[in-house]
Amino acid sequence: MKLRQALNVQRGDVVAFTGAGGKTSALFRLSRELAAEGWRVLCTTTTRIAEEELTHAYSQLSVSEDSLRPMAISRLLSAHGSVFLHTQIDNGKVVGLSPSVINALTDSVDSDVILIEADGSRRLPFKAPYAHEPVIPPCTTLVVPTAGYDVIGQPLDAEHVYNPEAMIERYGYLSGDFIKAPWVASVLRDEELGLKNTPDQARVVALLNKVPYTKSHRLRARVISKLILRQNRINAVAIGSVQELTPVLESQRRVGAVVLAAGLSSRMGQMKVLLPWEGNRPIIRVIADRLKRLRMDDIVIVTGHMAEQVRDALEKEPVRFAHNKEYREGDMLSSLQAGLRALGPEISAALVVLGDQPQLDNRIVLQVMNAYAEGRGTIVAPSYQQRRGHPILLDRMYWPEILDLPRGGAPRDVINAHADDIYYVNVDTDSILRDIDTPADYQEARKRAGLG
Repeated sequence: MKLRQALNVQRGDVVAFTGAGGKTSALFRLSRELAAEGWRVLCTTTTRIAEEELTHAYSQLSVSEDSLRPMAISRLLSAHGSVFLHTQIDNGKVVGLSPSVINALTDSVDSDVILIEADGSRRLPFKAPYAHEPVIPPCTTLVVPTAGYDVIGQPLDAEHVYNPEAMIERYGYLSGDFIKAPWVASVLRDEELGLKNTPDQARVVALLNKVPYTKSHRLRARVISKLILRQNRINAVAIGSVQELTPVLESQRRVGAVVLAAGLSSRMGQMKVLLPWEGNRPIIRVIADRLKRLRMDDIVIVTGHMAEQVRDALEKEPVRFAHNKEYREGDMLSSLQAGLRALGPEISAALVVLGDQPQLDNRIVLQVMNAYAEGRGTIVAPSYQQRRGHPILLDRMYWPEILDLPRGGAPRDVINAHADDIYYVNVDTDSILRDIDTPADYQEARKRAGLG
């Protein structure tokens, strides 16, 4: 995945990289990606960087508060696509721009994006800020707090960490102790450390950099990202190594499950989501338990017919409920709309789960969610012999269209309208196609599941 995709950079963004462990590399990598796509990219720093780093810049120019030189900047952007702006080079250090100058640039230069290194770390992989840091311009729209994964296992001391005293004071860590993975998450998500000085309006995507591209390290990085995402201020965590050919392995975001359990079950003759399944537990409880094991960021059960009994069946389960008042209409749309409205603003995607699909396979769910994290599609669905099944993952960008569908519409209308955005996970089981509508379906499903 490209860094631009993982950070979801938009035209007009002012992007500030903070923290340690690859800020400069990330800035120049993003600059190259955007320039290659025809963007006009301004780069700068609000601190100082080593003069040798300018070898990565396509062009450079010295400006000042009294002389922004917009025409010269525009010519360089037209010729090279990207330019690094500074005020001077002093004793091997490139001195950057003040926040006020950067703010002026947003109105006076015809650029598409501004990229800023807004923090210093003496090239160490992990940091806590001092009182004057970081220097994030108020006009910033995207902040990227960064940490080097390679700090894990290193001693918590000044040789390996920038300002370790701040971490020791805040969390009680012992000086010299080997740094543990959860410590990285705690610092990055801390509003006084990793998120310090972040403007209220800015989006936040953390970058866990220098992750070795092996399965074990990737899984460990996912655990760290889940801990980071406990802070709702952070929208996503990019996992990767920005100097690799593929700079980002995946972007972890919050995914909530919407379980549709509101129907009348008229063809079954009784409430199908309450029928017994494994261990004589109701189908809906089995599904909720499987989703719980996946550590979904939220689980919303959409109720309708026999809502009280469905709630009772899920007593003590970590789920929330949304009631579909229009359940008697018998369509999926109104239930999905109720579920989407119940998900919080911190949720990036919804996993749409059928409440009458007890053979929900967590391995398939993980494949769907991993495909989304890897940026393969903003709609992800399992497919068996070229037939689309459930559960289907929908990025938040499609929710407004679904919520605007009129009565009689169907979610598939929106999905099919964005066919180019769909990624299909091919599976070797037709369980993704099978739900339970009739007594015969139920008996057949029990037999296939080995339940007699």
